[in-house]
Amino acid sequence: MSDQFSTEISDRICTHMNEDHASAVVLYARAFGGKPEAAEAQMLAIDANGMDLTARVNGETLPVRVKFDRPLKDAEDAHHTLIEMVKQARQAAK
Repeated sequence: MSDQFSTEISDRICTHMNEDHASAVVLYARAFGGKPEAAEAQMLAIDANGMDLTARVNGETLPVRVKFDRPLKDAEDAHHTLIEMVKQARQAAK
């Protein structure tokens, strides 16, 4: 994990996403993680190159790695990237 994404930063982002934006995490698993049938998902970790999720698919919990299209610089870059990704996922789901 890079300096920009210490364990504390990763944990803070994951806790926030899981508690306040659970539906967005499901969208990440469906749209970017190759799990279109995901009923639930949880963000486990985030780093400059991607995020690790678990997705509940047909009663089974599966690991999911979502890679970013470019390395992220810091937590603020992650914030903007995650917002943009959820917008893309919502648009694709229409």
